[in-house]
Formats: sequence, C-alpha cells, structure tokens
Amino acid sequence: MTEPFFIGKAKLPNKVLYAPLAGCSDLPFRKMSCRYRPGIVYCEMVKIDALIRHDSNTYRMLDYEPDMHPIGAQLCGSKPKIAAEAARIVEDLGFDVIDFNCGCPVDKVTKDGSGSGMLKTPNLIGEVISSIVAAVKVPVTVKIRAGWDDEHINAVEITQIAEKAGAKAITIHGRTREQGYKGKANWDHIKACKEVAKNILVIGNGDVFDAQSALQIFEYTQCDAVLVARGTMGQPWIAEDILRALDGLPPIYRTVADLKRSLFEHFDCILKYQPERQSMLDMRRVGCWYLKRLSGVKELRIQLNRSASTSEVFQHLEAFPWEAIQMSQEPIFADL
Repeated sequence: MTEPFFIGKAKLPNKVLYAPLAGCSDLPFRKMSCRYRPGIVYCEMVKIDALIRHDSNTYRMLDYEPDMHPIGAQLCGSKPKIAAEAARIVEDLGFDVIDFNCGCPVDKVTKDGSGSGMLKTPNLIGEVISSIVAAVKVPVTVKIRAGWDDEHINAVEITQIAEKAGAKAITIHGRTREQGYKGKANWDHIKACKEVAKNILVIGNGDVFDAQSALQIFEYTQCDAVLVARGTMGQPWIAEDILRALDGLPPIYRTVADLKRSLFEHFDCILKYQPERQSMLDMRRVGCWYLKRLSGVKELRIQLNRSASTSEVFQHLEAFPWEAIQMSQEPIFADL
C-alpha cells in the first residue's frame, strides 16, 4: 500500500494525498505537510478567470518550492475554453497534476455554476475535463461530491463521464453539497463509484481524520487512494501515521512537546513568507488548529486572538505552561 502510486504518468511516493483547502493550504501549510511525505500536496483552489487575467494574488496562491514535488494545482470554473487556457498556464508553472474542482460547497463559488454547482450539469463537467485534457500533457483529475442533495445523487454518473472525458482519477467526497461538512460522509457513494470505474482511479475523501479511519475507508470502499482534508489541519504528520498503519507498524505516540514544536515550526514558516500583519492573522488561524487537541488552553487561544503583533504571540506561547496540559490522542479537527 505504501509503494509508488501513479496518476497517469505522474509518479507519487504513496497513496495518501493532501487536499487543497481554500484559505488553509498556503505555502507555509505545504512546507509543513511535505515534511511527512504525503503522496502529493495541492495548492489552494484557484479560479480560472483570475488565472487568465494574470491576477497577482491568484498566482501567489500557486507558490511552491522545488522540493515540494509532486505538487498539484486545482482549478475552479465552468467555461471549457477558459479552463483549457488556465490549465496551460498551470502546466507551464511546473505542476505535476491538474485537478478540476466540482466539490466546493461555498455559495460564492456555486452561484455561477462552479465548484459543486457543476454537479447540476454533469455533461458540462465532461466538456471541461475534455478541454483541459486536450490542452495539457500532465494528468488531469476531478474532485466531486456525492451529489447536490440527497434527491440528486449522481457521483456514479459523473465518474463514468469523467472517465470518458480522459480524467485519470476522480476524488469522491461522501457528502452532498447540501450537507456542507455536517453529518457523516457516506462512503457507500465512493464504493459505488469504484465499482463502475474501469480505468479511472477512485480516490476516497470524507471523515479521514486518523490512521484508523484511513484503513477503514480503504477496506470498505476498495478505493485506490485517500485524500485527507480537514484531517491535515493541526496534524501535518497524519500521512506518516496512515502510512505506518498501512505497513502494519505501531503508531507514533504524539506528545504535547511534539505538537508545540510543530506549531512553532509552522509559525516560523508563516513569518518567512508573509508580511507582519498577515502573519499575525495566519498565526491566530493556524494556532487554533493545533490547540484543538489540547485541554486547558482556552485562555491561550484568547491571548493569541487578542495579540497585536507576532512578537506578542510568541510571548504568550513562551510563557504558557505547556508541561501542565494534556493532549488528546483522538482525532479532533478544526472547522473550515
């Protein structure tokens, strides 16, 4: 299970993939993630319209470092011709895989028919994928949800459309758009897609928060790989945990000291990448991810959110009695 994994011609070191999380998976996040060698890390989802306008902020979202390969980009939009142009731009930037997003449930994305709004137009998904596949040489994949709502479950249909359009893999999130991130992910939808897939790879996604849940989704759905999303927030080492479990190795007991060290390293990555004001805001957000697993840190969270500078953030962290608190070994994840 931990042998190299191929998506088309792209060779990945393993089958544990880290999702593109809007507002989360920036360069510092990916630097931390890559230390634990997931099969691939993705940049944040970018809109095709912004890419072809050469929007500088959009291009910055695609920043990566050479040692991050294999690296994936995810595009969002609903216009086949523009999607092809955007895909060529991304390919020229050196990305190894291009993913097409048909799963984002946010209103500002779906209102123009993009993201999970594409689930309402399955044939258009096929047109966009075909257009991208014809435009680039790197493998093209697609990410979807089970359907728009419980009355419109069409993941199986879209899997077949995506395969005919030339997609090398499809990621199935076991929730509907209507669910957002509420309730449990229904892995039956992933299993059903795997059963109809001929050559297209099926990647399971939804409620993979630790090694045990990863083993379960592999066994239950027979999926080819897993995409970990919220499970990566505050525990960049989750790929290592999953890979050890797949190899039958005992789990690594993560301590408060391990978490603290990772938190400080993540903050250091942020400081080296972002200006002071943005660094402070990012520290508040990222700090909450890590602190979720600790008891007795309510006051520290308040202090971080009230800090007026990054130096003040570190002052609170250094003064905090880390040795007096406990860390949960259960999967506790931050909200998107």
